[in-house]
Amino acid sequence: MQSDKIKNILKEYKEVFDTLENYDKTRELPFQRKRIDITLSNEAISILKAESSKTGKPLSRIIEDRILKS
Repeated sequence: MQSDKIKNILKEYKEVFDTLENYDKTRELPFQRKRIDITLSNEAISILKAESSKTGKPLSRIIEDRILKS
């Protein structure tokens, strides 16, 4: 009976346990963010700033969205 409850919990929250297991190995969570330095042309920065002011999104989110879509 106790083992059935444990099996159900493990089955129901498998994704959470997998994420925590991966965190134990890498010390990184999939939704964490890291700061990096990149170099962009002035033209690209102007385009990103214009889009940022239109949408209200930070530059990093705009860049991230475009990378994930491609």
